[in-house]
Amino acid sequence: MKKLPYIRCFAVFIFTLLINSFLFAQNAQKRVIVRGTVKDAKTQLPLAGASVMERDKDGRTLNGTFTDIDGNFALRVNDPANNSIAVAFINYVATTEFIKDRNEINIVLKGDNSSLEDVIVRSTNTMDNGTGMKTSERNSTLATATINQKELENLSSPNIGSALEGRLPGVNISVTSGDPGAGLSIRIRGTATLNGSANPLIILDGMPYSTTIPPDFNFGTADVQGYAQLLNVAPSDIQDITVLKDAAATALWGSQAANGVLVINTKRGHAGKPAISYSFQGTYAKQPPAIPLLNGNQYATLIPEEVANTGGLPLDINANKEFSYDPTDPYWYYNYSNNTDWIKAITQIGYSQEHDISMSGGGDKAKYYASVGYFTQQGTTIGTGLNRITSKINLDYTVSNRIHFRSDFTYAHLTNQLDYIPNKSYQVRSVAYNKMPNMSIYQYDLYGNQSPNYFSPESNIQGQYPTTYNPVALAKNGIYEQTGDRITPSFQLQYQAIPSVLLTTFDIQFDINNSKSHTFLPQNVSGLSSTDPSSNSAGASDGDVYDVYTKTNFIYTPKSNDENHQLQALLSLQTDDNKYNSYNVLTSNTATSEFQYPFNGSVATNASAALSSTKGEVRTVAALLQGQYDWLDRYIINVGARVDGNSRFGPSNRYGLFPSLSARWRMSGEKFMQKYKKFIDDLSFRASYGHAGTAPPNKSIWNYFNTYQPYSYSYQGQSGVYPSNIELSNLKWQTLVGTNLGFNLWMFKSRVRLDVEVYRNRIKDMFYDNLTIPSYTGFSTIPANVGTMDNQGWELLLNTIPLKTKNWTVGFDLNIARNTNVIRSISPFYPTTNTPTLNVNGLYKTYLQVGNPFGSFYGFKYLGVYTNKDATIVRNAQGAEVTDPSGQPLYMRFDYPAINYTFQPGDAKYEDVNHDGTIDDKDVVYLGNGLPKITGGFGLNVGFKDRLKLITFFDYKLGYDVVNQADMNTTNMYSFNNQSTAVLSRWRNPGDITDVPRALYRSGYNWLGSSRYVQDASYIRLQAVTLRYTFSSKILDKMKIRNAAFYVTVENLVTFTRYKGQNPDVSIIGNNSPFAYPVDNALTPPSKNVLLGINVSF
Repeated sequence: MKKLPYIRCFAVFIFTLLINSFLFAQNAQKRVIVRGTVKDAKTQLPLAGASVMERDKDGRTLNGTFTDIDGNFALRVNDPANNSIAVAFINYVATTEFIKDRNEINIVLKGDNSSLEDVIVRSTNTMDNGTGMKTSERNSTLATATINQKELENLSSPNIGSALEGRLPGVNISVTSGDPGAGLSIRIRGTATLNGSANPLIILDGMPYSTTIPPDFNFGTADVQGYAQLLNVAPSDIQDITVLKDAAATALWGSQAANGVLVINTKRGHAGKPAISYSFQGTYAKQPPAIPLLNGNQYATLIPEEVANTGGLPLDINANKEFSYDPTDPYWYYNYSNNTDWIKAITQIGYSQEHDISMSGGGDKAKYYASVGYFTQQGTTIGTGLNRITSKINLDYTVSNRIHFRSDFTYAHLTNQLDYIPNKSYQVRSVAYNKMPNMSIYQYDLYGNQSPNYFSPESNIQGQYPTTYNPVALAKNGIYEQTGDRITPSFQLQYQAIPSVLLTTFDIQFDINNSKSHTFLPQNVSGLSSTDPSSNSAGASDGDVYDVYTKTNFIYTPKSNDENHQLQALLSLQTDDNKYNSYNVLTSNTATSEFQYPFNGSVATNASAALSSTKGEVRTVAALLQGQYDWLDRYIINVGARVDGNSRFGPSNRYGLFPSLSARWRMSGEKFMQKYKKFIDDLSFRASYGHAGTAPPNKSIWNYFNTYQPYSYSYQGQSGVYPSNIELSNLKWQTLVGTNLGFNLWMFKSRVRLDVEVYRNRIKDMFYDNLTIPSYTGFSTIPANVGTMDNQGWELLLNTIPLKTKNWTVGFDLNIARNTNVIRSISPFYPTTNTPTLNVNGLYKTYLQVGNPFGSFYGFKYLGVYTNKDATIVRNAQGAEVTDPSGQPLYMRFDYPAINYTFQPGDAKYEDVNHDGTIDDKDVVYLGNGLPKITGGFGLNVGFKDRLKLITFFDYKLGYDVVNQADMNTTNMYSFNNQSTAVLSRWRNPGDITDVPRALYRSGYNWLGSSRYVQDASYIRLQAVTLRYTFSSKILDKMKIRNAAFYVTVENLVTFTRYKGQNPDVSIIGNNSPFAYPVDNALTPPSKNVLLGINVSF
């Protein structure tokens, strides 16, 4: 596929536009900007919200502003030589200062002792749901949570998604692994789908920001490790983040928003001379200790024992020379007499560095914000890394009093080096855990000299290609690289049709996203001969997504002489046209490993040649009508209705209507509450009800057509076609019907803030892509609406400032959330379990049944090991031995009569629930659930003189279970894979007391899906500790520096858990199967990081 040549041209155009706008803004700046701070004369604490007004010599007010949260102000004055500034604040004595030739004026205000009572100051912070109709935070009727710019400054992570983990109630974030660019899954209030993506919609500066690649792109590993959510949004560019959680809020954004909405606003320019900011962050990363594995000698003892226990005969070392250790056979002796720690060999110290520079400013007409960021990371696993370049330009231009123009431009380039994934089934760490430790990394010659060539035999006792990779060779020479280029220009035109009454805006956004991947497995990694048709395997994929989104808003705010009545209404018309195409190609057998791309013409014979492509287009249209009415600042109601149309549906169900209703009662505004106003700032109750629709997944795009595909065989030289699907004209919208009750209490001048939410979401007509239908139809499966599910829970958010003095400030934050789900109805054709029977090792059973939740799994109860022959005798419920008719004791068997394996001493012992003498499906019991009962986080912030801050934050997940697959794989002693040191205590002789069964090669049932490998993964993790120092303005003023700060952060310092694996944060939320359960496959764990950073602004 051709590259996008217009990307460079477009970037040059935007850069030229920025320079011109910058020059224009500077030419427009003729007046003087006066800056300063306003503080309390007694405590020297900054006063936020103080009014700063410019007055002429006659005392007339010309313009004004308010101080920010730190007491800072910037005011453009017309005549500094003659005019003055007047500063006032509630309960303080106003003061006036003449400007003269000063550019900085610092004000201190004295308290007004004549004030007889405290005055409650109402919050004027706005809450932005992204639609364009903004309301004050205190008057919001929706269930939301916000992180502002100040809080974002304390989040040191280079990935804003992972930095938010545990900080917002009801928002569950999970990273697939600790590798750079690892996939990120976000769930808001649990799962609302059977399959398909359940990630929330992201709104960036008022426009949807797609974070998913269509599932039919056929990218080589799109289902294993994709681009992380929010990876291309630089944290330094973000102004604030708001999460919309209840159905009344998500209904405003239509079919993509049923899983919740993240509204992200980026920074914009301001009037004044250019302000330049630079930030740097460097990170040192180290993996936690790995699972301890057997060394070469211990492994060489285990494998012959495995074989002998199975067949009674010793291992034939003449046929398996990896264990012969014969010095007269140098090839086998030198290459297979080692103690190689393969995990250590592929692990390295990780590091990263990030540089961000931004410039903002402007004049009366034009304002701008521009930034460039560079991030590079070396992963803790060899061969992994990430490079990211981001740039952003936000321009605002006032054409006249009625016309305002805004343009935003974002460009991101991403290069991600990942583990080469053999057969797309496991990572290099899995290969390293399995690899025999007596094998050498590098090849030895016949004289015992180590060569620089990797030892990569095509076959050995562990198997043959493609299962015998040298992990170090695979990590260093196997190539799997993903690159991406994304350009997102958007433009907005605002027109005040009726000044201060009717505002009309038109937005259009173009989103061009190109993604490529490249894989290559050279011959020196596979071990194949250079003439083998499968050697030098190369693959490539290329995909483009083109999205054009438009939004036309009419915002009506009628004038009212009665401040007791406030009304605002919005009509929004939206369209979205999404096109995508991709292709994949795979070849092998190039003439040399120097030819690493499948496009080279040197391919002799393709053993695995494959070529595929896909193309699609989806269109949506929507109309939203929303209104909010406020009476007496106490009774607030918000009503909305949205109509969505989507091209994935047939004509009869193409459009869906999704209403919403929410209200807020400010109890603290009632007369009977006035006696409590000294300590209660706001006491409100909220309620909401809404519908949110979901369209089918992308692979259902052609469902309402009869489609055909070419037949792969020919008859008498003629090819044919066949119908590939049934026309589905009656497929319905999946609909979430949600209710929410909220409670807000702000006390002691906002030093205590408590928000509580209780919700219930019912998801009706849930989609399922592969519903089995009778074979006589000519088809095996169809997409269908199959059932109903309830998702319910509660959330609590507490923000407090228990101590606030002249020098010290102490803050404590806590959030708790609980979410549960249950199936209410399901189609009789829907499969109820992932497997009909548990008669093989390593498998657990899951059910999907009415009245039961997702995420539960079942298996056998593990009781330990049969110590001797007598222990294997069948016993009844009273504990007495069971005998056959001849009086001989019966011995425990597995799955009688289908398999009829008789347990032997040293075998795993499972509970015979019904005491029938056989372990089978009748003995399967509930073992656990992979959905956490409680999630959240808490933190303590300590500040001294607004200069030194200590910030700590813990996140936690409680009450969930994980299948430790890594423990299973490294203790099953079932193959020639290496095992953990836990097997050193295995059963070997009758009478041994242990909980580790004997070694059996390809035999027995010692590692059935049982409670042996199910572990409580509840944890509390000290996610981050940050020490931040802000330099004094007295020092910085001399250096012409506006602000400067230095910080040190330690991440993942300690985790309190009983879980035995490396990382307890294992979740099923990244798996789209309804039968998934949490499995720990020992992917790269999160590293312990030390971050050093600086922030400087001029």
